[in-house]
Amino acid sequence: MDSSVLFLAMPKVTEALSPTADQALWILDVYGFAVGSLLVAFGTIGDRHGRLRLLLTGATVFGLASAGAAFATSAELLIAFRALMGVAGATLLPSALAVLSELFPDPRARTKAIGIFAATFAAGFAIGPVVGGQLLNSFWWGSVFLINLPVVALFLVLAPTLLREVRTTRTGRVDALSVVLSAAGILLSVYGVKHTAAEGPSPLALAAGAVGIAALTWFVRRQLHLPHPLIDFGLFRDRVFTIAAITGLLPLAAWSATAYLGGIYLQSVLGLTVLNAALIALPGAAALTVTCIATPALVARTGTRAALITTHFLITTGLLLLLATTATQGITWYVASTVVAGVGYGISFSVVADTAISAVPPERAGSAAAIAETSNEIGNALGIALLGSLAALLFRLQGPDLAGTLDATLKLPGLAPALADAAKSSFVTGLHVAAAVTAALHAALGLFAVRHLPKAGHPSADSADSADSADSADSADSADSADSASSVTSDLPAARPAQAVPSP
Repeated sequence: MDSSVLFLAMPKVTEALSPTADQALWILDVYGFAVGSLLVAFGTIGDRHGRLRLLLTGATVFGLASAGAAFATSAELLIAFRALMGVAGATLLPSALAVLSELFPDPRARTKAIGIFAATFAAGFAIGPVVGGQLLNSFWWGSVFLINLPVVALFLVLAPTLLREVRTTRTGRVDALSVVLSAAGILLSVYGVKHTAAEGPSPLALAAGAVGIAALTWFVRRQLHLPHPLIDFGLFRDRVFTIAAITGLLPLAAWSATAYLGGIYLQSVLGLTVLNAALIALPGAAALTVTCIATPALVARTGTRAALITTHFLITTGLLLLLATTATQGITWYVASTVVAGVGYGISFSVVADTAISAVPPERAGSAAAIAETSNEIGNALGIALLGSLAALLFRLQGPDLAGTLDATLKLPGLAPALADAAKSSFVTGLHVAAAVTAALHAALGLFAVRHLPKAGHPSADSADSADSADSADSADSADSADSASSVTSDLPAARPAQAVPSP
């Protein structure tokens, strides 16, 4: 709800706080980067010190930060509260998925539960804009953050009664330096990209990008030598795991970028009200919600391989439909795009989440969920940061170059109609290029999956031990594996089954 409402609220936020082009992007995606950089750490902390305790603490901080964001008086303050919301969000996602594995130990029930869990995200996307549209029509922009408070209050009342504390006895500390390196590396690298796209290259932006890349390089090398790494990069030697992880990242990047740019397109280019823009987004959100719920049952019959391949080609088709939109019309094409791509998003959300939980022992569910959610949240933030920056760059290069954003340009006093039309056309060009780039990436990954994902019953060439692969395949084919067969990961051989993180 929070993310989808904010996309629609950005024109009003821009009007009230007058953020620069890169500040506007930070308002949207600093949450995702804060979540993505801390998910694995908080997943491990929850495993060791108690998931329910972490959920309650995180929910409290999330509620307080939401209230602070609602009453922020400057763009800098809003970015700070959004970052704090991200820190709190990083405590919620892995522990919530881990609790599901405790509540539903039966694989069949767990698969259905995770499908419904994924559907609640899609339902939030659908409900948020409608509720937010009503609020924005009647109140100030900050009211959209207040919708979080009743949800947080209800959770804090019910969770201690309905959920039980779960922790494990795993040893090993969380490496603080790794947490700092990952967070700093992501933020500084993206700052360099965003600042350069919005305002052109500068010594500060280039230096920040260089330091960020160096920090991420150090982070990766450190993980390879730590006895208890935050991320086991050795898993990416397995092509199946790599495809699954990228499937967790790339669809979220596509969704977040097109939702952000699409909200501006509907309101600032086509001139729709916030509420009407929200209603136009409903069909796509409904398709996503229904797909999330239906996917586990369908994938149990067709297999994960077919699902992973289909999701990328559906998203590719949906994104390409956006290329038919223009600066004067395009609502029908936009709705068709969100519906077709929404089915692909729904498949990916359900498959990746269930793969993470069902592929690991219960005591590692928090860490596994954190890795899956990390790919989702980083994808969510990267979509806005990189693709949003690409669109901003094209707007700066092709537009009238009177202001950094479309909304700021259209609000200039005495703006000539020809210049307004030129600004709108350059924004649509940026939208088209962002959609085309993302569609090409999805098509390439879909083709790669067709070529490299093993078919049912065929051992993975990437398995660390061929005997283990044979045992896994035999187990999947045996009459005693009915529960495993119900999992959406049953048709892909399990490589490295003893690993602590998901390996399909």
